[in-house]
Amino acid sequence: MKLLLDTHAALWWVNEHEKLSSEAKLLLLNDDHTLYISIVSAWEIAIKVSLGKLPGLSGVGVFLAKIKDIPINLLPVTPRHVEVVETLPFLHRDPFDRLLVAIAKTEGMTILTADENIHKYDVPSVW
Repeated sequence: MKLLLDTHAALWWVNEHEKLSSEAKLLLLNDDHTLYISIVSAWEIAIKVSLGKLPGLSGVGVFLAKIKDIPINLLPVTPRHVEVVETLPFLHRDPFDRLLVAIAKTEGMTILTADENIHKYDVPSVW
């Protein structure tokens, strides 16, 4: 399975946070799955750090350095991903999450997320 980590899932994984579900941990540690994180998540983290919403993280560079040490693929945003956002029903107001849904749909991925609003979309998701 190709797993696209939602931003919070990626942050919780690299920081070994207790909020990461036991099922999520099993999925992340299963070598049969290919793991992905979008550059969209790095952008979201950078904004949240600059707003003081992630006090435990000194910067997005720290996060990017941490993901280099784990088997995960960093995805760019393509024009096709952006086009798919336009076709999505407006079930979620967060533009980062809407783009992650579009990426998952375009690339045939399952989103690893605790966000109930993402689970409303016609895209595979797990937690």
